[in-house]
Amino acid sequence: MPTYVLLSNLTDEGAKALKTNPKRLQEVNKEIEKFGAKVTAQYAVLGPYDFVSIVDCPDNETIAKVSVELASRGSIRLMTLAATPVANFIRTLKTRD
Repeated sequence: MPTYVLLSNLTDEGAKALKTNPKRLQEVNKEIEKFGAKVTAQYAVLGPYDFVSIVDCPDNETIAKVSVELASRGSIRLMTLAATPVANFIRTLKTRD
């Protein structure tokens, strides 16, 4: 199943909601599963983003729907990236010689 990286920033509204209900992060992960995706790892980070989530999802269309659904709530802004394992990337490069 394809892997995606979601880089997210909380909005002011999202930060307030998270402070009030820290378990909201796990609740959202369960909601994501209803779309057919699964959060396999999640990190709170320092720097330009607040969270990094690694998500397995069947296809680009599904992850786009997940991203729009989450962003439409007004609590986060997302950047969604398709990820390829390095071993697969190297294999692809070798087969093109």
